[in-house]
Amino acid sequence: MMETLFAKSGPEWTSLKIHLLQVAKAASVFAQYLGMDKSLAYKGAILHDIGKAHPRFQQRLKRISNDNRVLRHEISSLFFLSVFPEDEHNNLIEMVVGHHKSVKRDIGGKGLLDIDDEVEGYEDFHLGDWNKWSPGAFNLLNELGIFCAPFDESIARENLDKALMITLEKSKERGFSEWRGLLMGADHFASALIDETDRQLSRSFKSPDLSFYGRTHELFPLSKKDSSSNKTHTIVVACTGAGKTDFLFRRTSDRVFYMLPFQASINAMLERVDEDLKESNPDLDIRVLHASSSVVKRVNGEEESVLQSLFGSSIKIMTPHQLASIAFGLKGYEALILDLKGSDIILDEIHTYTGVSQAIVLKLVQILKSINCKIHIGTATMPTVLYDKIKSVLGQDVLEVKLTTDEMNKFDRHLVYKRQGFESALPNISQAINNGEKVLIVCNRVERSQQTFERIRELYLNVPVLLLHSRFKRGDRNQKEYELIHQYNSSAEACVVVSTQIVEVSLDISFDVMVTDCAPIDALVQRFGRINRKRTFDTIGKYKPIYVIAPPENTSEAKPYDLEVLKRTFDVLPDGEVLKEKELQCKIDEVFPSINFLNIEEHAVFKEDGSIRIDKLTHRAKSFLFELLEIDSVTCITEGDEEDYNQALFEDRLNMEIPIRYFSVKNMRQSQKGSRPFIIPDKAYSKNMGLEVHLINESNFDINRQML
Repeated sequence: MMETLFAKSGPEWTSLKIHLLQVAKAASVFAQYLGMDKSLAYKGAILHDIGKAHPRFQQRLKRISNDNRVLRHEISSLFFLSVFPEDEHNNLIEMVVGHHKSVKRDIGGKGLLDIDDEVEGYEDFHLGDWNKWSPGAFNLLNELGIFCAPFDESIARENLDKALMITLEKSKERGFSEWRGLLMGADHFASALIDETDRQLSRSFKSPDLSFYGRTHELFPLSKKDSSSNKTHTIVVACTGAGKTDFLFRRTSDRVFYMLPFQASINAMLERVDEDLKESNPDLDIRVLHASSSVVKRVNGEEESVLQSLFGSSIKIMTPHQLASIAFGLKGYEALILDLKGSDIILDEIHTYTGVSQAIVLKLVQILKSINCKIHIGTATMPTVLYDKIKSVLGQDVLEVKLTTDEMNKFDRHLVYKRQGFESALPNISQAINNGEKVLIVCNRVERSQQTFERIRELYLNVPVLLLHSRFKRGDRNQKEYELIHQYNSSAEACVVVSTQIVEVSLDISFDVMVTDCAPIDALVQRFGRINRKRTFDTIGKYKPIYVIAPPENTSEAKPYDLEVLKRTFDVLPDGEVLKEKELQCKIDEVFPSINFLNIEEHAVFKEDGSIRIDKLTHRAKSFLFELLEIDSVTCITEGDEEDYNQALFEDRLNMEIPIRYFSVKNMRQSQKGSRPFIIPDKAYSKNMGLEVHLINESNFDINRQML
């Protein structure tokens, strides 16, 4: 009896036959949706990993070999090329040669053309004892419907030579390979879902029923506005709470990608949309993408790989940073393009992006338009210069919607007071607590939110206090977001929530009093939208207080914002008066009279003239601009979770991960499982405080655990 061949190691231990079949099914479904050749997609999926039948690969999976030589299973797969008709070879090669690596200039030197140039004797090594191991691969091909007869190693060598020649030719072309993208998307899909692959495929590429968002209400003026138009794109400018989300969804007709500026706010939007649509969409494939880029340590450097999203969801909620791979040609960008093609894209609160992020988002709008996406932008506050820039990218094919002055007057709801420091706002917090009110304190930085949380707990021992920021384990953060929405938000008694700016967007909460660090006026108004948010006919004309803390004195303390922008914002705010919605645009344009739009043409692979400047079958290892983004680009886990993480499946691993910036953990040990999180000391994390970055150091690790 022939020994079982495996494609994946523990805990799944997926057999090679099952994996190839799952990838082939996914590739066939994706190809049908994209109008590509289903039969060819199936064949490429079978061929792509057949080289894993090589005994060296099997030994490495089972950890019974100490041979450190590089064996690339895709090279071993190419030996079987002639099993398929010759007129299919070019596309099959595109699917196989680069489904893990850039074929040249790979960061680890493991691309096919790199190895061919630099590794002597690699062909013999990958061929191995052909007569002993190839029969198992040939048998598997026949079992999977690829009927073929065995051949000797001379033909196998000819197959590799042909693949090398074609790969070299294609890598000199400019553009991207749809076949490579198709295979990468299918491989990732099947690898993540394993036994759920068939069920998930049956739900893929379904346009959602969004009739729910046809609801109307007198209190929400956008619900009364006509969303029907032959214009392709949309820009809606309206007050927070005017019904932008509903209106934007009404403008869609296909699969929807919903973009939010903060990773931490997408959970709440998922819950909101899922609740809205569950009755009319009982089996809705709605996903939230918690993808961080994964920096993988290499002997000769580092490779940054943006985790690609799974193909085919009806609605996907994510951040635009997760699409940055498209702009820069990072790993997986072809698969993302195929998934996005022709879909509806909602960009919520585009104005909140600053600096490099804003430049990337504008480039993404340009790219998304070029692949026939329908782009729908919603904002409460947008500088006129940014509005005009977006209009110039989208052209005239845009439905523009704004509220009238009378409609805006009904959204005046905040009394703004200026305070010189947090201490001077404490009497206002105490008064609110004595009045049984709900207080929301918003800080610009995680560390400041943690310090404020501790101070509030010390001062108000008998008052429920919650801390929320982006650096919690995802499982803990999910629980905290649930408590925020379902307990603190609905509380009839005094409570305090301390948060960072992650509450600015799409959290449907309504508190009574806010104390906030000064932020740029566009972002600040978003924060204000969490106060006195619940609208009834009785609340119109009623005001609730917001206390804004003066900006710091130096640039360093102002981060992540520009100090001059903070000062201009503080200057234009009223003090002890109502903030009038109809005056906001003038104030915004006073704070942002101009914007220095960073030109990223030099770094982007998609150019304004429509050309694509990247060699086919390659991707860039990293982007200088992407590294400048102040986002949590990797994940970490605590040392106490490591063993469970290694044994856990996809969803459970996600719940243990903590988003973090690479430079905070670059010196820590890195797991080779899942998204390859860095390992941090247990002492650096607690359920109440989350991750405390200053405690991430070697001296805080548990010595006993390390010895075990």
